[in-house]
Amino acid sequence: MLVAPGVGVAADGRPAATPAHAGALDLRRLQNASQEPDQWFTGGRDAGGTYYSPLKLITPDNAQRLGFAWQYALGTRRGLQSTPIVIDQVMYTSGNWGRVYALEARSGRELWTYDPKPDTQWGRYACCDVVNRGVAVWKGKVFVGSTDGFLHALDARTGRQVWKSDTLSPADRAHHVPYTISGAPQIAGNVVVIGNGGADFGVRGYLSAYDLDTGKPAWRFYTVPRDPRQGAQDQEHLIAASKTWDPDGDWSFGGGGTAWDGMAYDPKLDLVYVGTGNASPYSWKERSPRGGDNLYLASIVAIHAKSGKLAWHFQEVPGENWDYTSTAKMILADLTIGGRPRQVLMHAPKNGFFYVLDRASGEFLSGKAFTYVNWTTGLDPKTGRPTRSAAADYTREARLIVPGMSGAHNWHPMSYSALTHLVYIPVIEAPWVFFDTRHSRAGLIEGTFTVSSVPPEFYDPAGMQGLFGPLPALLDLSKGVAGAIKTGGRIRAWDPVKQSVVWEQPGSGFWDGGILSTAGNLVIRGDTAGFLNVYQSDTGRFLSRLEVGTSIMAAPMSYAIEGEQYVAVMAGFGGGGAGVPFAPDSAAYKYGNEGRIIAFKLGGGAVPKPEPLPEQPFEQPIARFGTAAQRAQGEVLYNRFCSRCHAMGRGLLPDLRRLTPEKHSIFPAIVLKGALLPLGMARFDDVLSADDVTAIHAYLVDQAWLAFESQTKH
Repeated sequence: MLVAPGVGVAADGRPAATPAHAGALDLRRLQNASQEPDQWFTGGRDAGGTYYSPLKLITPDNAQRLGFAWQYALGTRRGLQSTPIVIDQVMYTSGNWGRVYALEARSGRELWTYDPKPDTQWGRYACCDVVNRGVAVWKGKVFVGSTDGFLHALDARTGRQVWKSDTLSPADRAHHVPYTISGAPQIAGNVVVIGNGGADFGVRGYLSAYDLDTGKPAWRFYTVPRDPRQGAQDQEHLIAASKTWDPDGDWSFGGGGTAWDGMAYDPKLDLVYVGTGNASPYSWKERSPRGGDNLYLASIVAIHAKSGKLAWHFQEVPGENWDYTSTAKMILADLTIGGRPRQVLMHAPKNGFFYVLDRASGEFLSGKAFTYVNWTTGLDPKTGRPTRSAAADYTREARLIVPGMSGAHNWHPMSYSALTHLVYIPVIEAPWVFFDTRHSRAGLIEGTFTVSSVPPEFYDPAGMQGLFGPLPALLDLSKGVAGAIKTGGRIRAWDPVKQSVVWEQPGSGFWDGGILSTAGNLVIRGDTAGFLNVYQSDTGRFLSRLEVGTSIMAAPMSYAIEGEQYVAVMAGFGGGGAGVPFAPDSAAYKYGNEGRIIAFKLGGGAVPKPEPLPEQPFEQPIARFGTAAQRAQGEVLYNRFCSRCHAMGRGLLPDLRRLTPEKHSIFPAIVLKGALLPLGMARFDDVLSADDVTAIHAYLVDQAWLAFESQTKH
């Protein structure tokens, strides 16, 4: 059984105490991180974001002795994506909504917690669950962004709030413009930088910098132009960008380009590197009918940290059309390329290519596909510019496109080993069916606009015809698409200089965890099935696996205390398709997705697992009501507003076919008045009427009866 939230398991009798100089990280210490191998200073451990630990007490020879050290239950069943930081034996990490936890790293005993007390209405605008990807610690403060768009600075010793800044403008806040925060802050000189999400709901992307001591705004950098009908561009770098957009296109969705995750900082160059997100709306022909690259969508932009001015940019997907964000975390390193030492930035975004850029100038050094792709026929060897493939044009007919909206590599951190000089990429092999929904019964879908994309496993032309009209068979779509059409994942060890695969190993699912590499010649990764897997980093040889009973997405990390090496990971599934049912072979399905932090050490025992969930039969629903036309309209509205969060099956959030009689009795109050807002269920009275809610309710009751009747027949 799991312990209660906030209780550590390893009880050694020692009192918990936060160091007097907690969070004592500065530039000198960070730049000399290799001299303190027992620490894990940033989300990626060091200034380069390598996710590599210099510790080597755990090796291929003893990895099978790795076992349970302690766990900390978080009291949540929602997604966990943060990698903890450990500084001077204190672990700092974040969970849902931007909650922060400080633990004793030896035992998992709680030191303090911080609840940002978010406005949970903003959870509605989080495309992929109310996840948070980590904190930043600097000179005695802990920085975190909360889902509702605030940046918080906390005292690292006590957890008390030092300052809080709103990253939204007063007008955006008042009108509930759907910006959210899920990424980790980035320290950059004298400022802390944070970006926002929301492109999937129609916003204009930007990132903001705040004074480390006071929280006062320092600068804001917009990633796409504003509607030219509002006047001249409001920032210098947008003048050139505006020439790459159709001024007569659809500007009502803001353009997108949100900076919701990957950032890095080079203190010598004083440059902040930011990956920008997908287009809003998705369709290029709808957004910018006369074409154009649409800067700075799906790009890496380098920004002067002091001024907030653009230094250089590199666009990975000109005319972005497939939700190919460039927000995957990047790694800064020094490589010898062509016999010449280069300061490089390495990036493996959703579009399936591994890029090596000069991080001072943005010069394209090399780029090669690390998986099969068919959205482009290749990159220009000098500029890195892709050539669009006719096979990826879904505007006239459905297409099977690789990668899908999940990307070939999403937010899950990759790792660069100083031992092997290889990059370990959590690869997603995922062709998805794309089709335009503008003229279908489904029409505009909240969160995806007028483009739908479906994994092969969920593509059902017959079942989808009522919403989207006639669709081709998967077999017909797959002709000419190389490889299997089943979604899967793997670890791929990649030589960034030779741009080639060195070894690979299959994963348990396509949404497995991020990756840690160590000087002990190890690669460590959690997976969807609920195992922590250990490989030999130079050869890929499988070494061991520990069953933990919780699906893992986050990247593990490693630290040491008094000569004992630990590996720790946040375990909990969610994000990236919250409305998709858990796979039956996943730990989330079997055990219920109890979120926790788990630490391992040599000589530890078996990890305590949650009790397996029993299969739950459908209870007889309340009586059907409504007309066939109402239920049909309810299906459209459910798919438009509800299905991205609520799966019909065991999933992250409740299956609405299983509502209790009490919930049925207050269904309109839940959806329109926010009766369950304290639990994170937002209100939808701005987009749904009372008649709409009745239609959705009637459809859900009908679906509950179909499920109930189906089980009684079998």
